[in-house]
Amino acid sequence: MNVTSMKNAILFCTMFVLLLIFYFGWRGPEFSSFTHLSSTKNMTVLLWNWPFGQSFSLKGDVCWDLYKIPNCKLVDQRSLFPLAHVVVFHNRELIQGRQKLPTDLPRPQGQRWAWMSLESPAHNGNLQKFANIFNMTMSYRRDADVTLPYGELLPVEPEGNLMEDSHINKTTLVCWVVSNYMNHHKRTQVYKELIATVPVKVYGQWNKKPLSSADLLPTISRCYFYLAFENSLAKDYITEKLWKNAYQGGAVPVVLGPPISDYKAVAPDHSFIHVDEFASVQELGKHLQRLAEDRERYEDYFHWKKYWKVKVNGDWREKLCKICLRYNNLSQHKVYSDLEAWDTIDYTRP
Repeated sequence: MNVTSMKNAILFCTMFVLLLIFYFGWRGPEFSSFTHLSSTKNMTVLLWNWPFGQSFSLKGDVCWDLYKIPNCKLVDQRSLFPLAHVVVFHNRELIQGRQKLPTDLPRPQGQRWAWMSLESPAHNGNLQKFANIFNMTMSYRRDADVTLPYGELLPVEPEGNLMEDSHINKTTLVCWVVSNYMNHHKRTQVYKELIATVPVKVYGQWNKKPLSSADLLPTISRCYFYLAFENSLAKDYITEKLWKNAYQGGAVPVVLGPPISDYKAVAPDHSFIHVDEFASVQELGKHLQRLAEDRERYEDYFHWKKYWKVKVNGDWREKLCKICLRYNNLSQHKVYSDLEAWDTIDYTRP
């Protein structure tokens, strides 16, 4: 290489380095904020308002100490808004007007706002006013940016999981715990048709037979079948009625909610009976009677317990920590232009 070529190469490299310094080092505070909020390893998640006013302690390294999720700091002090990578807003307080979005504050570039709700579309209110505001969704939906299921399956150690006789202490064919009883609900219509074929023992506020938290599962354990009927028919809307009441209560769940495919995606094989599997509710009732009388076929609905155990998700801190597991896999520039449309997809209004 001659001297002229070497000089040109050095000049080119020098100019290139200067351009890099100019681009990445001489940017204004806005760019620095974006770089900090989008690329830092340690994340700060700000919860703007505690759901339903129920707060939990955030002292210490909560995500690591409780859930072994590293580099994830949960805070609820609004003064830390400028430093937060994600700000989480619970929908119920927003639609009730008890909390407001901080649209009057300068929003750091790179900061993402997360909309969080575990309610079905029937109870989420009018979301049209939230168009082009949120960057993330946190919901029970499997297609949410951060999925927050009401329950989930965890593997068990084979040698430590002895199968119990599921017929022990069964005294009631079908039972149901319900407080929100509305005539226009699909589950109410199914219940009225079902009691024409089989007896159903009902508990809850509706018929003034409430169960304490201590009595709930022992009561359900005496039933062969439990009506895990959701109050709304919406995509992936499968609540504690399945995970806690039926599965942990030790009764075979008869489910009414989203399509059977949604249940099969999250529940153990051959662990539930879906209302839609039968041509009529009368046929369903007769099937339940036959099944309770056939010990072997009934026991098959509990075979999954040899391999899986149910975890019911109730702590809001764990839900918030999950953001840090998903954060780097999400688009930095995503915005929900029509949150209402996303929320109500595949939703059947009563």
